Amino acid sequence: MDFSIRVIRADEWEQTREIRLAALRDPIAHLAFLDTYEAAVQRPDSFWQERAEGASETGDGKARQFVAEAPDGSWVGTISILVERPSDEVRFGEPAKVDQTHIVGVYVRPEVRGTGVIDALFRAGVEWSWSLTEPVERVRLYVHEDNARAAAFYRRFGFVATGDRVAVPGHDRAMEEEYEVRRAS
Repeated sequence: MDFSIRVIRADEWEQTREIRLAALRDPIAHLAFLDTYEAAVQRPDSFWQERAEGASETGDGKARQFVAEAPDGSWVGTISILVERPSDEVRFGEPAKVDQTHIVGVYVRPEVRGTGVIDALFRAGVEWSWSLTEPVERVRLYVHEDNARAAAFYRRFGFVATGDRVAVPGHDRAMEEEYEVRRAS
């Protein structure tokens, strides 16, 4: 499949909303996301506008959302990267122990899975993490123990399970395993 990987633009909030809602309708969304379709679809346009602005090139630099864009302009996959510093407010899990980025919001449409889209999105996200002006020591993500397909990809891409586990906030479900990639010395 022919696609390009790029950072979203602030004015692309409608596409940001559409791909997020598609992700939340995926059969494994309950394992992969801390959000539900029912909650997300109710959010006002201003929420999606702020989300797109914050994750765009013109945002505050604390997040980036990358998309895989097909030649027809449709978005076939996405990944978001959050910058986490020990002094930051905790978004998920425990406070950051080191300067790091956190991969969230990973989604590839079913019809393009297995075409390399996910590899390209991860390369872009990890490369962005290592290129930050204020360097990070590691890139991390969490994966639910029942999400075997995702865990297998993360290992293949070079992420290593740390053994740390974190409770899923607001859910009565199993713990999630932390995976990380450390900056090469």
